[in-house]
Amino acid sequence: MKTGTRMNVIRMCEVAGFSRAGYYRFLDPEKPAVADMDLRDEIQKIALEWPSYGSRRIAQELKARDWDVNRKRVQRLMREDNLLCVTKRKFVVTTHSAHGLKVYPNRAASMTLTGIDQLWVADITYIRLEEEFVYLAVILDAHSRRVIGWHLDDGLDDSLSLAALGRALQGRTLKPGLVHHSDRGVQYASGNYTDLLKEYGIDISMSRKASPWDNAACESFMKTLKYEEVYRTEYRNLAHAHAAIGEFLEKVYNEKRLHSALDYRSPVQFERTLVAPETGRVSA
Repeated sequence: MKTGTRMNVIRMCEVAGFSRAGYYRFLDPEKPAVADMDLRDEIQKIALEWPSYGSRRIAQELKARDWDVNRKRVQRLMREDNLLCVTKRKFVVTTHSAHGLKVYPNRAASMTLTGIDQLWVADITYIRLEEEFVYLAVILDAHSRRVIGWHLDDGLDDSLSLAALGRALQGRTLKPGLVHHSDRGVQYASGNYTDLLKEYGIDISMSRKASPWDNAACESFMKTLKYEEVYRTEYRNLAHAHAAIGEFLEKVYNEKRLHSALDYRSPVQFERTLVAPETGRVSA
């Protein structure tokens, strides 16, 4: 591409009010999905865990996680996703596990699921807006893959995860032996969060240190969310993101998206086929 043409594209994007990355995704929305999505997802996880990291440190962390990638490519992807600006946010709280709070053993790994509301899994990711980042906390039922609680906000303290948990508690029927599984992040290890779980008789489970695959169900869900909704949308502000992501979670993912693990049914359809053993009735 000639320099003059490149400058014209940049200027055009500035005038139109959208990002250059968004412009190229509009021209060819499928091209970056295959080549860069997994790497982009991993970069975002590192940026969420270590908000002060620049491209150099993130490139080194990727190499430590067995990614064969050079810094220029990392810097390009960070620039496209506005991650080079993440360190400007003064209120960011990291999610790493070096917080001194009590952590709990991984109980989820030994569970064999036979129904819903036996295991809930929770995670947090961030969503890029035009000029800032917001954070999304979700809780899934591990058996049906249904999103049962979520909250989107501009802060990363435990109020984010507590709001998602409150939504799950209001919408589900609790059963003895229910386990809540998450990573070791401060949002899930905080006294406010663990006390609420204990108040409702929910057992606590956490991933092992540096073992993201311990929460594979949420990892898979986050990729689906990013690939099918977040990377395809330019969110103007928090309200726009809240409406669009809420529509995707409640109406598309829960009600319409087919899962191979659910015999190609949506989470809502799958839950409706479950028979409650104590009544013989189909679950709502």
